[in-house]
Amino acid sequence: MIPRILTPYLTRDAAFNPVVTLTGPRQSGKTTLARAAFPTHAYVTLEELDTRTFAREDPRGFLARFDGPVVIDEAQLVPDLISYIQAAVDRVLTPGRFILTGSQNLLLIERVAQSLAGRTAILHLLPFSRTELERQAQPESSSPDRLFGNRTSRLDCWETIRTGFYPPVHDRGVAPENWYSDYFRTYVERDVRTLVNIGDLAAFERFLKLCAGRIGQLLNISSLASDCGIAVDTARRWMSVLETSFIIFLLAPHHRNFHKRLIKSPKLYFHDTGLACVLLGIRTTGQIEANPLRGALFENHVVAEVMKAYWNHRRTPPVSFWRDRTGHEVDLVIEDGNFLYPIEIKSGATLASDMFSGLAWFKALAGDAVGPATLVYAGPDAHERAGVAVRPWFSI
Repeated sequence: MIPRILTPYLTRDAAFNPVVTLTGPRQSGKTTLARAAFPTHAYVTLEELDTRTFAREDPRGFLARFDGPVVIDEAQLVPDLISYIQAAVDRVLTPGRFILTGSQNLLLIERVAQSLAGRTAILHLLPFSRTELERQAQPESSSPDRLFGNRTSRLDCWETIRTGFYPPVHDRGVAPENWYSDYFRTYVERDVRTLVNIGDLAAFERFLKLCAGRIGQLLNISSLASDCGIAVDTARRWMSVLETSFIIFLLAPHHRNFHKRLIKSPKLYFHDTGLACVLLGIRTTGQIEANPLRGALFENHVVAEVMKAYWNHRRTPPVSFWRDRTGHEVDLVIEDGNFLYPIEIKSGATLASDMFSGLAWFKALAGDAVGPATLVYAGPDAHERAGVAVRPWFSI
């Protein structure tokens, strides 16, 4: 088992809370992590139909089966069970008594928030980060001086983006193009049917592929709906489903305008570039490098790794992007205390002076509020240039 950065936070929270909720996409390793972190806990999964039926029809009897702590897998499949867990922990407040996992964020978190407020810790487990995959340390720091501190990698940039980070691809050696295709069919479509009634799955698949083609772009829901041939309300509902299923995430624009009119739409990214590549029809590394979305996929990779760096240390990512209506942009802004750390992302392996223009513009506007600036690129070397920390793609 590849060690997960989240493990000490999971065990720490179980020492203080009667319930710990671990959520994330299917096949991200939640069950493996929960069972490894709590080897003496009983284990039950609500994926099994008879177990799920028992929990739904007789929740008190179901919970009475366990005289000690228990891991309950896919807890969102019986949402009413969470109310009975609340009653159980109110009677006996034992730390780490229930470890709940779930792969449908909205369904699980909504019920947990209603019934277990003040009784549970909530952690998010995404697919491997690059540092986990290479068994490197990742500091708990929002400062780019430390966040982008790794200096070595045995991986190839474009092959890493094509392969993605889901554990089965790396644990079992399955060809990523096959595994991600099966993942879409067996997991995404099943979750979609659970979350919302979609009559035309072919249209939904087309919608998802259109989303992949818009990686790193401002979200224009009307254009997306028009290109897919569906209503705008349907597109909004489907977008919510993809967020809930941990397929995509939206990066919000930064709120500070510095006397400039700002773009207010979020940008669209995938949690895993491997799935995005399969949806785009990319099956080889060479196809990525020749693809018009090469830069967008590279940007997606870096943004997703930054997000994981925060979630893995049990922190909500304080990240956004900045763009004004004249086209000046910074790909990522990390806000920590009173400082803004601007980060530019470039897919070239060779640096050019115009790559620094967005950072220079932002630094001039932000003044004393700006912290050290960073440029992440596809090259191998780390150095300083024009007052900017230049860092390789594997530094995060």
